[in-house]
Amino acid sequence: MAKERRKAVLELLQRPANARCADCGAPDPDWASYTLGVFICLSCSGIHRNIPQVSKVKSVRLDAWEDAQVEFMTSRGNHVARATFESKVPPFYYRPSASDCQLLREQWIRAKYERQEFTHPERQEPYSAGYREGFLWKRGRDNGQFLSRKFVLTEREGALKYFNRSDAKEPKAIMKIEHLNATFQPAKIGHPHGLQVTYLKDNSTRNIFVYHEDGKMVDWFNALRAARFHYLQVAFPGASDADLVPKLSRNYLQEGYMEKTGPKQTEGFRKRWFTMDDRRLMYFKDPLDAFARGEVFIGSRESGYTVLDGLPPSTQGHHWPHGITIVTPERRFLLACETESEQRAWMEVFRKVVDRPMLPQEYAVEAHFKHKP
Repeated sequence: MAKERRKAVLELLQRPANARCADCGAPDPDWASYTLGVFICLSCSGIHRNIPQVSKVKSVRLDAWEDAQVEFMTSRGNHVARATFESKVPPFYYRPSASDCQLLREQWIRAKYERQEFTHPERQEPYSAGYREGFLWKRGRDNGQFLSRKFVLTEREGALKYFNRSDAKEPKAIMKIEHLNATFQPAKIGHPHGLQVTYLKDNSTRNIFVYHEDGKMVDWFNALRAARFHYLQVAFPGASDADLVPKLSRNYLQEGYMEKTGPKQTEGFRKRWFTMDDRRLMYFKDPLDAFARGEVFIGSRESGYTVLDGLPPSTQGHHWPHGITIVTPERRFLLACETESEQRAWMEVFRKVVDRPMLPQEYAVEAHFKHKP
């Protein structure tokens, strides 16, 4: 009997909706919440275990199943659960994937099943109201210390502001929603809730690094996405939600250390932290620097941009052996990676960017771009 019950549960995984984790989309889920009726991956099952009042989990293959549990899983499954627990997810709300950080996945699961925010839209106020203020720990630009700072997000003004003192009348910085991006960077920042916010200042990228002690950081993240969504709805009135959602926030295409040399290509190579953000390749002395030392716009092949494997034969001064040459209409940029696998990863990213046709607004960015040595 026990084998038959387990076999019946395994057969449920053949249903298309059950072939991926209900929460992060990872393929071949091996676990199930027998109180919610969903099939989930090992990683998400650990998060479900932290909310035992809502979800109780079992291994599909290893644990014993009771008849009533099998019947419940048969009547539910990921498709039915999604229609129930995700019926009112706002279009701007970030749905995490298997590759996203623990905090994003945990808060998505808690929002769905514990707080039931997507069956009760009135519970979405923390990120849907168009205004949010509170205190976040912000990394100091010069000393690297994290200090508590007041932040205010206001859609009406189209800006995120922060203040050095809670009673200050003037903000220390005003970040326009139009040019703002936010991405979770727990490893880089050294905190599981670490968020990197970037914005344009005088057409150069400025970074700030913040965190909050609890899951509220995800509310801030989704509030920023909501503000971007409403801004873009006004800027592009004919665009569909599906067109706008990919533009709300973006993860970096690639990050890591490479060596680079200057424009004359005669000085020595220096190790720098590189970030590929859409078509901007930025380099920093330190991963947590507020400003990039330089930025390179990488356009499309039709506009005269190419990426070459290796360095010119006469190149000297690089310690790392695996070279990359980026050719732009103005000059060549010589880079070197420590390992072959890092070089391959960067080359793949660069080639995808170069192979992508440029959008009309990207020509305007290119025109204003200052190539820095």
